[in-house]
Formats: sequence, C-alpha cells, structure tokens
Amino acid sequence: QVQLVESGGGLVQAGGSLRLSCAASARTFTIYTMGWFRQAPGKEREFVSKISRSGGYTYYANSVKGRFTISRDSAKNTVYLRMNSLKPEDTAIYYCAASLRTFELTTQGRDYTYWGQGTQVTVSS
Repeated sequence: QVQLVESGGGLVQAGGSLRLSCAASARTFTIYTMGWFRQAPGKEREFVSKISRSGGYTYYANSVKGRFTISRDSAKNTVYLRMNSLKPEDTAIYYCAASLRTFELTTQGRDYTYWGQGTQVTVSS
C-alpha cells in the first residue's frame, strides 16, 4: 500500500509558476513509475506527465510540453511537477499517481494503482 500526498497548489496569475510536490509513503519508492494527471471541472481526467523509476525518462502531454517539468527525489520519496508559463486552461485538480508497471506500459490512468487526493491549481487570466 502506498499513500501519496500532493501539495503546492494554489491561485496564480497567467504566466506565473507553481511547483507541485507529491510525497510517497512507500519504502521502495524507486520501484514505482510516477505520473501526474489533472481534471478540470466538467472534463475527464487527463494525463499530464510521467517519470520512470530511475528518473532518467520523462514524458509529457503536448499541452504542457516545454512548460512543465517532472522530476523525482528518491532520497525524499517525492515527485515534483514544476509548472511555468501557466495558462487559464491549466486550471484543474492535479493528482499524482504511482504504478508498478514499467515506464513504457504506463500510458493511461488505469495503469496506475495508487492515487493522491489531489491539489487545486487555479490560473487567473
């Protein structure tokens, strides 16, 4: 069982930045592929980014590529999502998730087993 706790959300103006954190309770943090998803009001949950167990591989949705950066610190059992040049359309609840599947096989939300409670990100225009 893995518990994930997100933090770092908030209200920011368009063009601003935020860094989300996701702390994991797992003793063996490095066995999990980690991902970030988001869900805006009235919309389906969508993939944002993922990072491999080693941190050596990352992948981004086209909508955030070049603006968001995912990283992980195994010593702190934490994964981060640095979000720059934020846009109003980035407004959503952001969730981190953990998967025992390999990086290549974690393509959808259903590939992830453990989820955090989410943190709200609101970008004003």
